[in-house]
Amino acid sequence: MSHVPYADTPIHAETVFNAIHEAGIPSMAKAGIRELVSLVNKIEQRTGDHYIRMEMGVPGLPAPEIGIAAEAQALQSGVGSKYPMIEGVPSLKQEISRFCKQFLNLEVSPETCFPTVGAAQGALAMFLVGNRIREQGGTLFIDPGFPNQKRQLAMINQKWGSFDVYNYRGEALRDALEEHLSTGQYTTLLYSNPNNPAWICFDHQELQIIAEVTKKYDVIVIEDLAYFGMDYRSDYSIPGQAPYQPSIAHYTDQYALLISSSKVFSYAGQRIGSMVISEALFKRSFPTLKATLGNEQFGKAMVFGALHGLSSGVTHSTQYGLAAMLKAANDGTLPFLNMTQVYEARAAKMKQLFVEHGFKIVYDNDNGEPLSDGFYFTFAYPDMSGDELLTALLYHGISAISLANTGSEQIHGARACVSQVRDEQLADLEYRLAAFEKRFPR
Repeated sequence: MSHVPYADTPIHAETVFNAIHEAGIPSMAKAGIRELVSLVNKIEQRTGDHYIRMEMGVPGLPAPEIGIAAEAQALQSGVGSKYPMIEGVPSLKQEISRFCKQFLNLEVSPETCFPTVGAAQGALAMFLVGNRIREQGGTLFIDPGFPNQKRQLAMINQKWGSFDVYNYRGEALRDALEEHLSTGQYTTLLYSNPNNPAWICFDHQELQIIAEVTKKYDVIVIEDLAYFGMDYRSDYSIPGQAPYQPSIAHYTDQYALLISSSKVFSYAGQRIGSMVISEALFKRSFPTLKATLGNEQFGKAMVFGALHGLSSGVTHSTQYGLAAMLKAANDGTLPFLNMTQVYEARAAKMKQLFVEHGFKIVYDNDNGEPLSDGFYFTFAYPDMSGDELLTALLYHGISAISLANTGSEQIHGARACVSQVRDEQLADLEYRLAAFEKRFPR
């Protein structure tokens, strides 16, 4: 086994080595999430060992029964034989609007609320329309962020740029935004809040700065709320009562919100999310939209151009499932944020284990405040590159993804997702981290 870099590891070293070789992944730091999922699945099948799976952000909780029952009832009523309206069923549009009022303190018309095939489709639709409001528009990302959104832009041959927010918190964010948006290259700006993967959260000052600079350069803000309300330092769980999830919508009228149901409602398999467009943006006209999307008005171009072309609507029955969950959340009978708080407790335990065994948290504070514990955290190991770290972790039965794939400049680090790690695995995690520390003493 001289060709194998390690011996006597928690996972059979030669099996890991061969699986990596067969996968043809030249660098773990550049491997995609799905590539890593496939690789770890193969190693688990060959060894019979279970990994500490931290590479993929999938919900670790069952879907609420109220959504499943409503979807089943809709199918039994016959909606499976009927095309859904592209704009969404009225009950869902109404509940999306209510949700914005109850949890964002935001008044939006049901007319500008739409179901999408996951927040991923909402992002793609916004790129298709938002980056055509002027000739050859593009998207600026406040990174780190979700890699798939950049792949979407590559797929439709649109340009993008980014900067790592690590050194640009607070008032410094203004300088970074000015530097990039003043070039005139960008028509949309996208960020996630809470952030995937750093789990930082923009505060009201930073949202105000984003609004001011994007207004100055007429740039549409796309706010990705995939982890809606999951900054557990504040209690956003009570409908119609402050505090509310912070949002750019309180500072500019040129925005689109992407609200996923995958994490907060654990409804990932049904591929449904919500897109909320401001009324002011919805009604604006842009001559450049006519040629490719058939309408000059932004809202009509979105509905009858982008959403029609992408999927001609969202699965009919699934819309009723989401409508039922949103209604229950709006009424206060589905405490969805209390249900997901299990991630907070798990992240705190896992981060403590990593730190105790020599790892450092990369994005370790939030404007000088302690970082929230939640769905993700980031970590690194002294004197290790990202590729070395991720490769060594695989031999120790732990999988994660590189921060390099998220647009972060902290390329020595990795992102951990806590959702798939079961509480009964924490002792195994501690054993594997101890073995890692013994092999790589600080």
